[in-house]
Amino acid sequence: MSGHGRYMRRCFQLALNGRGSTAPNPMVGAVLVYEGKIIGEGWHRKAGLPHAEPEAIERVKDASLLGKATLYVNLEPCSHQGRTPACSRLIIDKRIPEVVVANVDSNPLVAGTGLEMLRRAGVRVTTGILEKDGRELNRFFFHYHERKRPYVVLKWAQTADGYMAPPGGTAYWITNRYARQRVHQWRSQMQAILIGKETLKRDNPLLDSRFWNGRPPLPVILGEPQEGDFRLLKPGRPVFVFGSKRENPGAFRYADRDLSVILEILYRHEIQSVLVEGGAQVLQAFIETGLWDEARVFTSPRKFGSGLKSPVLTSFSWLKTEMIAGDKLDWFIHPSNTFIHHGRYL
Repeated sequence: MSGHGRYMRRCFQLALNGRGSTAPNPMVGAVLVYEGKIIGEGWHRKAGLPHAEPEAIERVKDASLLGKATLYVNLEPCSHQGRTPACSRLIIDKRIPEVVVANVDSNPLVAGTGLEMLRRAGVRVTTGILEKDGRELNRFFFHYHERKRPYVVLKWAQTADGYMAPPGGTAYWITNRYARQRVHQWRSQMQAILIGKETLKRDNPLLDSRFWNGRPPLPVILGEPQEGDFRLLKPGRPVFVFGSKRENPGAFRYADRDLSVILEILYRHEIQSVLVEGGAQVLQAFIETGLWDEARVFTSPRKFGSGLKSPVLTSFSWLKTEMIAGDKLDWFIHPSNTFIHHGRYL
């Protein structure tokens, strides 16, 4: 691996420390290198906190080395004043002579202006280092800005004979506790989680990430819930309800049930990623409209013989298979998904 690639990989490692906490900002890591040695590194920890570049600069013990160092960062330094100062201006002020970048920022507020600012100031700029890896790492962010809708991940669990629930539709744990913990890890990484009203009624779920350390996703309910269904309501955790005309002070309510409209509304609320957990009818609706990007399907060795049939993917590319304590996890991507390179950052 080239020197540029080695340091960019380190940027990706650092960026992943912010997974689940930076949205709607991207995950970014930064590394400062002088004479083949890392002299400072940092990552963006949370939206509203300092970006990766000032974090790395702050950790350089000898500030005189900044004028001779190379800054590696997986995303173009920002050029605008938001909740934090512009990183491109900071790089220029610190007289850092060279910047190496994986990806140009898709956010219209930046979109190449940060790199242009650096070049005009005489900074040597190199782009496109491990570009595909960087796009996979921040696929929620890039998809949101480039395709103008949230990135949609479908998830379900099924038996070996293709059922989601036993006869009668009663709640039943199909997968083992390690698989369920993995799902809570995913929830902590996604901004929203979507289910239908029947799943809400049958399972009475919390839709949180209690089996993993991280913030819970915002619940999205498709269909009118019944009175008493809202144990999801908690202070500071709004709920989105689609297909409703009732008022509730703890929920955003919309009459629309069209999936494309729902995703458009979530886009306007700066929701970049949605985990769709069911039930079968809701999942199949996303599949049939083509409004999905990844599918993560658990298959247990259990068999029901009859019951509620699982959704069926009709157009997809298989990505990989994992085994989790006896349960199989298959990863699929939609044919239009160009953000997945090799699956390293799933």
